[in-house]
Amino acid sequence: MTGKTIKVGIVGGTGYTGVELLRLLAQHPHSELRAITSRKEAGMAVAEMFPNLRGHVDLKFSEPAAAGLDKCDVVFFATPNGVAMQEARALVDAGVRIVDLAADFRIRDVAMWEHWYKMKHACPELVAEAVYALPEVNREQIRKARVIANPGCYPTAVQLGFLPLLEAGCVDLDHLIADAKSGVSGAGRKAETHILHAEASDNFKAYGVPGHRHHPEIAQGLARAAGRDVSLVFVPHLTPMIRGIHATLYAQLTKQVDLQALYEKRYAGEAFVDVMPAGSHPETRSVRGANHCRIAVHRPQGGNTVVVLSVIDNLVKGAAGQAVQNMNLMFGLDEDAGLKQVALLP
Repeated sequence: MTGKTIKVGIVGGTGYTGVELLRLLAQHPHSELRAITSRKEAGMAVAEMFPNLRGHVDLKFSEPAAAGLDKCDVVFFATPNGVAMQEARALVDAGVRIVDLAADFRIRDVAMWEHWYKMKHACPELVAEAVYALPEVNREQIRKARVIANPGCYPTAVQLGFLPLLEAGCVDLDHLIADAKSGVSGAGRKAETHILHAEASDNFKAYGVPGHRHHPEIAQGLARAAGRDVSLVFVPHLTPMIRGIHATLYAQLTKQVDLQALYEKRYAGEAFVDVMPAGSHPETRSVRGANHCRIAVHRPQGGNTVVVLSVIDNLVKGAAGQAVQNMNLMFGLDEDAGLKQVALLP
């Protein structure tokens, strides 16, 4: 497979995850960008909207119907929730593999999905087939998948942080807490009052405390790891930065375990999960622009409370980078192909 070029289409190339996909795929050694769709911007050069791609992407945005997506090997949906489910069936029937960066195929319980996303699902039969694609958990299923549900940003940081504890069966599953903060780009590339510079800058707030639609996605993944349902309190926050997620996770130990050794062993073979030395405090800027999750595990005052610190770039490991990682698995490539970027500092 390594000698073959993957023909790639992107639906919805004008948002933050879309341009991040373009940035990563333009540098990918085995991908060829064939089409980038946008009904509103059809005919505009991609580099006109995103000047960072000048000299790297020479395509124009095209109408979806004229884009020839059915001739691609893989199509990424960097679209709002509810779009991929309308178009996936026809593409899958044409032999195209799908990576959806939105939530259309993430939650196995279709009725629950419809409750949280406030719309009728257009192709529930593909939900049953879709693979929830957290590579550190479902690598083998991802290799064979036709439809990939790319995990959400908060769910990626939270699940990777909690997984070793749940898989080891060493914490109370009825009292898990995820206190997570995200940069403003997580809200998408749109004009809304709460993400205007004058509103979000020099400010910090929680939101979605009564219920957030990433909660059922996280709980689903944690239940799979634990082998039973879990009770999770998830509180997201908006922070005055552009990129990054910092998840502070709390659990109560039910048996003694060497936490540092547990985490180091669980992620020893993972290219994109970095278990930091004992006593570390990972920073969001340490993963900015890179497809890494950095984790530190603490046991304050030697007590029974475990505190896990998990940081990712919400647009990379939380979205586009993980999508490319999944593409690499689907097509038998090295998992880190096109994803060796070093994080940006300062």
